[in-house]
Amino acid sequence: MTGFLRFATLALLAMAVVFAGVVVFFGDGPATSRDGAATNDATIGVPPGRALAERSETPSKLVGEASAAVPDELPASLAGTSLPGGWARTDANGSLVPTPQLRQLFEYYLAALGEETLPQLIARIEQALDQLDQPARSEALATLGDYLDYKLALGDLEASYGNAGALDAGEMQRQMAEIRALRRTWMDAETADAFFSADEAVDRFRVEQLRIRTDPSLSDEQREQALARAELALPAPVREARRETRKFTDYQRARSEFADDPEALSAWREQRFGEEAARELEKVEAEQQAWENKWQAYSRELAKLEDLGLAGPEREAAIDSLRDNYFEGTEKLRAEALDSIR
Repeated sequence: MTGFLRFATLALLAMAVVFAGVVVFFGDGPATSRDGAATNDATIGVPPGRALAERSETPSKLVGEASAAVPDELPASLAGTSLPGGWARTDANGSLVPTPQLRQLFEYYLAALGEETLPQLIARIEQALDQLDQPARSEALATLGDYLDYKLALGDLEASYGNAGALDAGEMQRQMAEIRALRRTWMDAETADAFFSADEAVDRFRVEQLRIRTDPSLSDEQREQALARAELALPAPVREARRETRKFTDYQRARSEFADDPEALSAWREQRFGEEAARELEKVEAEQQAWENKWQAYSRELAKLEDLGLAGPEREAAIDSLRDNYFEGTEKLRAEALDSIR
């Protein structure tokens, strides 16, 4: 299956889960967060980084302490997920080689902050780092401490910006420069480059994108050409993601335009994606429509069942029997998951 088909398939499945959800990739608007890692803290209702200060003004002091008790089960948000790989890199002398994957390892666990305490999550990271030999393990622990303190400092810096409304290109560039300098204050240049080079390339593109779009001297054609040139500076995976997003956005527009003309939509798909890809995409959509029809019918029957006022084991048995009437295999698991978030 092509890259687009994989993307489209996942996107369509996501829409089913939320009943007309929205796929968000690298959007075209101004950046709303200065650091992707910081958004994890924001999701639990505190300023980015500030949640890391639950026991100390310097979270790094928690690294290397007597390990907190770690539950046998992973936090619910991590259940069924895979630990990031590729982070345990060392050089010929056994020293740690900082990589983007090491930051991903840290964030994999820190994303569950709020479900578990910071000391527990640090203990989990330390357990993962145990596979490293010395001196790499000690260096990784030091890097973790620096990273935690950086995130706390980042929260303080972002809080100082306040809510000044939309930024112009110059203001955005100044703030991004401050954050870039902050990273290199808390981490050595090699680590900061490994952790944030891709983010910073996107930041530079955002600034240039805003400058181009707000430049009144440019014609529409000149603006499009300038945006295309600016995009060439993005890392290859980001450029590819943007291309795939545009394909999907165009396709959603075509679906709306040809909603009453299936033959025209089929022809558009084939022209845009090729014959094989068009067939696969059409198959995915047919399967998705069949699922939605089945889910809606099940939901109507479930509502009637709930009106009966059943409770406890009797209610659970009735719902399980109803699911068996409509779904089987992975479809039933999917229905159970959707029922759990009603």
